[in-house]
Order: sequence, then structure tokens, then C-alpha cells
Amino acid sequence: MKETSSVVKSFKESIFATLTKKAHKNQAINLSQGFPDFDGPQWIIHLAKKSLEKGDKHINQYAPLEGIKSLRQIVSKNYKKFYDLDYNPNTEITITNGATEAIFSTILALVNPGDEVIIFEPFYDSYLASIQLAGGIPVPVTLKTNDFKWNSNELREAFSSKTKLVILNTPHNPSGKIFDTLELEELSSLIKEFDTYLMSDEVYEFLLFDNNIHLPPATFKGLKERTVTISSVGKTFGLTGWKIGWTCAPESLSHAIRMVHQFNTFCVNQPTQDAVASALEKLDDYLPGFREMYQKKRDLFIKGLKDCGYNPIVPKGTYFVMVPIEEHTKLNDVDYCTELIETKKVASIPPSAFYIKGDEGKKYLRFCFAKKDETLKAALKNLSS
Repeated sequence: MKETSSVVKSFKESIFATLTKKAHKNQAINLSQGFPDFDGPQWIIHLAKKSLEKGDKHINQYAPLEGIKSLRQIVSKNYKKFYDLDYNPNTEITITNGATEAIFSTILALVNPGDEVIIFEPFYDSYLASIQLAGGIPVPVTLKTNDFKWNSNELREAFSSKTKLVILNTPHNPSGKIFDTLELEELSSLIKEFDTYLMSDEVYEFLLFDNNIHLPPATFKGLKERTVTISSVGKTFGLTGWKIGWTCAPESLSHAIRMVHQFNTFCVNQPTQDAVASALEKLDDYLPGFREMYQKKRDLFIKGLKDCGYNPIVPKGTYFVMVPIEEHTKLNDVDYCTELIETKKVASIPPSAFYIKGDEGKKYLRFCFAKKDETLKAALKNLSS
């Protein structure tokens, strides 16, 4: 028998799946994978139930490949309202099977074999797999600890005539960092100088703390025509299983993305799109309570970690916290993570899985605090024992 794809053969099970299995085996509290252990708002779930019953509108059949019109329209409306960005819902917005499919379709639409793609480490692991499947060459730039800033010289050296795409995630998973104006202006200048595209992963755009502000790179001068902006509702509504994401990009880039999308998933669950379209109309009423809830969870967990003797890096956004471990152990992140699962019954993520160049990830663990308060308190009790 001939071998399978050499690229796929090099893939390993994701660190999220591996640690979730290990946590289950050891009956550990799972603070590793990034999803809530509580359901999203019942009013949104009720909208989905209503959508399923709209048989007269063919709601349970295939959706248009670009996404249903009402959802594309409200996505367009919200980008204008929140960021003063204009996207034509007919030609510049595509609904995808979550942000992960948006990432995959964008990279395959833009990257040729041999093209270089700049990624900032630590990175979301699907970036690397998608680049490899497209035949691209990942060029990592390390975000330095503990403030997760790039070195300007290293950043410039990463660019070359072969650079086709830069991938940025803001607010940033796993660090909780929000890239500021000066950083985005520096990156913008290099993107324009080297004539590259930008893929901006903004799935945590509304999960911000302490009055911090999200700055979409597409709002910076000269970047909108080069940028594919990606987001989703999974993090915002706590409904990660619904898998509703989107891309916003100039028409020529959107067309290329749609061509990949149509031969990948083709379209996305229509009843859920319909429910999400209605839910996105209510963001002004929903977001204050959403942020308040997660800020309380963050503060509860940060205080508990400090009481356990840790010195966590307080995130400005997302629902993750990076915790330095060098003062607690001589083990690397993978071994210390395993030790905590087996002895403290608490699962985290070893961030070294999100690096291909630097060793800095070995100095941390990443915890997810998108959990019920009783879950967080139980985990903290175990860690303090």
C-alpha cells in the first residue's frame, strides 16, 4: 500500500485533545481546553429552537455557500457600528464553519507552495497545520516574556521577498495580550513595505477587561485592502459547538476564500446561522453583562492562584491566564502539567506546544477560566493542597 500524505503523516493529535483525555483518565478538573463548562444564554438557544421550526423558509436545507443574507448583513452592520469598517455583505463577508475553517480557507486561498507566512509564537496550533497543508513555510517571531512583545529587529528580519502572509491574533491566545497602537503601526508599516497580506484572528474581540479596547488592524491606514479579518460567535456567546465564524475581506480576497470554502464545507448549518443573526442584533444589551461575568471569573482565579503562591500574568483579554512555573519546579511545562494532573487533579495546557522556535513556553502553564465558579474554586483548592 502507498503511504498517506507526507504532510498529514507529520501531524500529531492536538495538545487540547491529548490533555483532555489525560484529565478524564485521572479524573482531573479540566482547565486545559478553551471552552466553558456551562451553557450559553438560554435566550439564544431559544432562538435556535424557533429557527428549526421555520420549515416554510427551507431553513433545514442547504444554506447559500457565502452564508445567509440576514447574518451577513448584521455582521456588516456591527463592523460599521463598533469599528467604523465598511464591508459589503454581498461580496466581502463569508460565513464559515467556525473561525478554524475561516483560518484554513483563508490560508489555502492566499498561500502558494514556497510562500513564507509570519506567525507570532505562542500561536494557535491550527495556523501551523493550515500553512503546512498549503505548502507554505512558517516563519516564527517570538513574543518575549512576560509582556509578550516582539523584538523589532527580529520582526523586520522575518520579512522577505517571499513573505506572502502575516498572521496576527488579537486579543491573543494564550497570553491574554491586546496589541496596542504602536505595535500595530509598526507591523502595518512592514506589511505595506513588503507588500504582504494580513490575516487577523479576532475571535476574542469582545472578551476584554479593565476597560481595554480592541483595535482591529483593518482600521489602520492602508491595511483594510490587505487584511482578512476573522471572528466568530463561539467565544462571545459561550456556544463553541455552534461553529459559526466569518471572514471579512476585500472582494477579490473574499472570492478566493469562497472558492476554498465551497469545496471544503460548502455551507454552514442554516438554522444556527438564523439564530445567530438575531442574537447579534442584541450585542449592546448582552456585552456589558458578558464582560462583567468573565472579569469576575478572571479576578477570582487570579486571586486564588496568588493565594497558592503563583504569580500569574493578568490577561487583558480572552479567558486564559499564563502562569510562570520556574519558581515552583525544575520541570518543563509538559512534565509539570502532567504532575499537576496526576497529583493535584488539575489539567492545564503546556504552552511549548505553541512554539516552533523559542523555548519560552517551557516556563509557563496556561489555564482556562471559562468555567463555573465552583469549578474554579475546586481547582484552586486542589492546587493549594
